Amino acid sequence: MSTSFLQIGQPLDEAQVAAFANQAMVGIQREFPYAPGLVVANTDPPPLPRQLHPVFYGCFDWHSAVHSHWLLVRLLKLYGAETAVRALLNHQFTAPKLQAEAGYLAARPSFERMYGWAWTLRLALELHGWDDADGQQWAANMQPLAQIIVSHIHSYLPRLTWPIRCGFHPESAFPLGQILDYARTVGDAALADLVVAKSLAFYAADQAYPVAYEPSGHDFFSAGFNEADLMRRILPANEFSTWLGRFLPGLASGDCGNLLTPVTVSDIHDGALVHLAGLNLSRAWAMHAIAHALPNPNDPRRMVLQESAGRHAEAGLGYVFSGDYMGDHWLASFAIYLLTEAGLA
Repeated sequence: MSTSFLQIGQPLDEAQVAAFANQAMVGIQREFPYAPGLVVANTDPPPLPRQLHPVFYGCFDWHSAVHSHWLLVRLLKLYGAETAVRALLNHQFTAPKLQAEAGYLAARPSFERMYGWAWTLRLALELHGWDDADGQQWAANMQPLAQIIVSHIHSYLPRLTWPIRCGFHPESAFPLGQILDYARTVGDAALADLVVAKSLAFYAADQAYPVAYEPSGHDFFSAGFNEADLMRRILPANEFSTWLGRFLPGLASGDCGNLLTPVTVSDIHDGALVHLAGLNLSRAWAMHAIAHALPNPNDPRRMVLQESAGRHAEAGLGYVFSGDYMGDHWLASFAIYLLTEAGLA
């Protein structure tokens, strides 16, 4: 599918919705190859992915399977009338299957910490309060899994002494933002308070972010932009504007090292190197959200961010339908998060 005419915040047409949905549906139901993310404790042969995860066994790994399911829910909510999507989600989101997923995480408190947790709560958030009979049933079935993750967060975050600053799964600002969105949406004040307090402790005093250090060779996140995307959720608008001035003092003039320059992927068949395609997309959604959070419509940083977000979106979207599974199993989810402004909803 051509991505030339896709724009952030603009509706998708029927063919575009079908293309994104089809890519996710293929991945969700593809069991191999799969990276299980488990510790082998004895000489017994490891179980097959579908035996371990009756819902999230596809898409190469657990978290990609989660956010591919989120993609389908997101598109179904926004555009409706996808019979095949609804049928697949009814097959996947049964109470026994999701209870099995919850049991697996209950027994393994560090499994998918915190990246997979974040996407699971984004999925639960998407289902919460949806005026749809199937969606309401899926939301109820999802609750045991969401509550296990919330319990893990309450156990883990007080023990996390320092933020994790990197451009891939362990990074801490992205999941904190997703967890906060979930907590506020479902009215979990205790969880929201925990995330706000930890975020302020981690990031409130940051200044002069070392922009020259990004990106590294297999980033799919910008630790700097993820941090700013989190803090715009935490601070009142005027305080955030001041904080951002300290954090990225060269932003108004475009002096941000490589942060504002889209990256290219040298080998789409390499599962680590293709991460850079996702970096373009996640940078774009973070910059778009940060620009929206600045209270002064004439703030020059808004134009710098929006122009860069557009360039990054164009660059990243060009890799979404590459035809190689190393990118195809996850990039569509990043694209839909960006295009539908999920982080601003």
